Amino acid sequence: MRALLIVDVQNDFLPGGALGIRGSDAILPVINALQEQFSCVIATKDWHPNEHMSFAVNQGKNPGEMHEQQELWPIHCVQYSKGAELSEALKTDKIERVFLKGIDPEIDSYSTFFDNAHKRSTGLAEYLKKRGVSEIYIVGLATEYCVKYSVLDALELGFKVTVVLDGCVGIDRVEGDSERALKEMEAHGARLL
Repeated sequence: MRALLIVDVQNDFLPGGALGIRGSDAILPVINALQEQFSCVIATKDWHPNEHMSFAVNQGKNPGEMHEQQELWPIHCVQYSKGAELSEALKTDKIERVFLKGIDPEIDSYSTFFDNAHKRSTGLAEYLKKRGVSEIYIVGLATEYCVKYSVLDALELGFKVTVVLDGCVGIDRVEGDSERALKEMEAHGARLL
């Protein structure tokens, strides 16, 4: 069975959000249309506590700087905030479950499957396998972070993975980051559609 995985289409990642990605609202009609082609639709949310270690302010640093192995970000997707909610323009009636990630204040979680150290599972892989899913189509934000790491983990877990290109947008802090991420995903076995 195939599933559509919608990664972090949250207000804070859309234009005007705390970590708004230019052009990210353009993927919403694509994702809404795609949902009609799947009987299993799953979404994920970044769901950070206020004291999350990836927030630059909590480390006394600026966004974009590093703390140990962690890239630092502006405060975003704080639990129960409007910024952490799925976009109101995203159809949600077909979404059967939302998985939360980045909930541990001590470690970030780009992947929808595990934290960045692979110590804690979100439960997504187990859920998909229980549902009989063997093939995942991935859309969402951002291409070179949460989409990429979700794709790589899904492949490692044995899922067949397709990245829907017009359903993803990257941050591109460094020009070409998204393109390099797509090449890396493809090199690991993902299909780009």
